[in-house]
Amino acid sequence: MRIVLGVEYDGSGFFGWQWQQDGLRTVQDEVQKAASRVANHTVTVICTGRTDTGVHALEQVVHFESHAQRSQHAWLLGMNANLPDDVRIIWVQEAVGDFHARYSAIARFYRYIILNRPTKSALQRDRVTWCHAPLNAEKMHLAAQSLVGTHDFTSFRALKCQSISPMRLMYFVDVYREGEQVIMDISANAFLHHMVRNIAGVLMAIGKGEKSIEWTRQLLLEKNRQVAGVTASPHGLYLGGVYYPEQYQLNKHPIFEKLPANAQRFQHEGK
Repeated sequence: MRIVLGVEYDGSGFFGWQWQQDGLRTVQDEVQKAASRVANHTVTVICTGRTDTGVHALEQVVHFESHAQRSQHAWLLGMNANLPDDVRIIWVQEAVGDFHARYSAIARFYRYIILNRPTKSALQRDRVTWCHAPLNAEKMHLAAQSLVGTHDFTSFRALKCQSISPMRLMYFVDVYREGEQVIMDISANAFLHHMVRNIAGVLMAIGKGEKSIEWTRQLLLEKNRQVAGVTASPHGLYLGGVYYPEQYQLNKHPIFEKLPANAQRFQHEGK
């Protein structure tokens, strides 16, 4: 039986999602240990997308195989009882058909939160990125629209990114202000390594007036990471949700109402 989970975690105490041989604390390791205890056999979990050190998740989606006969409620309660306080399973269901947490996904949604005020926060220090200089959210939003559509995102990928292709389909990028926070909501069929944080860094430079609105379009054409500025901090980054085709009958974040009607035909583009 293939079991699917929605996982929420505070990434500030982890060295990313992926299990590591040197014993560093990772989210995958904690989830696998909890699932293995409930299943009474060794379990390996596969996620939608690996998150880096310090990155959080509102809804990471994972699946694993098990022959154990457990109800969805038993999986939920049992795993949460065996997880640390900074990781929680928020829903459980059996997989439908050929569902795969990574390869069945049509779109990923990330949220990047910037605290934009003169002083840092004591309470949110690991959950937001701080920027003391005033940011113009409207200019940031306008600049981000150049990224929508299918593009070569070489200028926005990490130099050590292992993806075969730099091509990705960006569904939407929305930047807006809520009080002292500037928020970026971004969705694509898939993301390159550090792509969201590199986009955030570029947009912050534009929001501070250091670069023009046209800079994002210029960087796409440059196809050169070294001219694209700094990588923003991981602390404000959240994997917000994952969208799957209707036949898999999975819960979906309402943000995906913004996806174009023809999104499903792009399911395998840019993987």
